[in-house]
Amino acid sequence: MSGNVPSPNETNLFRVVRGIRDLFEGRRNTAGAVTLATGSATTTVSHLNFGKDSVPILTPLHANAAAEVGNGTLYVSARAQGSFTITHANSATANRTFGYTFDG
Repeated sequence: MSGNVPSPNETNLFRVVRGIRDLFEGRRNTAGAVTLATGSATTTVSHLNFGKDSVPILTPLHANAAAEVGNGTLYVSARAQGSFTITHANSATANRTFGYTFDG
């Protein structure tokens, strides 16, 4: 996560302005990384800012993750407030790591 996030009770004007400037400069707290679970067909990602209507965009960060996409077995199977679930091949293959971002 990146950017300055002032608390709801923030009274320091500089911190509030810095948070707004960060948003205009493209920083936001809607990104992360996830490694698919081995020996399981699903992986749940928890993220405080993820909304039930948000749509995650996954980008493979390793060759094994790219192969998972190429197999056609990877998809987002559930979305909820604060989390989403990825369904994938039940494999012992490691390093199936993805970066993700989302709007909303």
